[in-house]
Amino acid sequence: MDIPDYDKALYYTLWGQWDDLLVLMVRTNDDMLSKKIQLFLHAYHYSLDESKIMTNHDNLLYYIDHAMKFEPVVTMEI
Repeated sequence: MDIPDYDKALYYTLWGQWDDLLVLMVRTNDDMLSKKIQLFLHAYHYSLDESKIMTNHDNLLYYIDHAMKFEPVVTMEI
């Protein structure tokens, strides 16, 4: 998992760059991020229910926010 993936996901989501978000969905190593992007893009393109689109959009943003707060444990080699 690279933090830049989350930065990119946040940027693409906020600025409506859905094509770039789709490419990120395929290339990221974070399966949860990929799934959240997939659910949002599917709802955005195919759902007629605006609340479903907004819910998936918010879920994606909440996940990105949560994942960006995670700091991997630094291990020291002796």
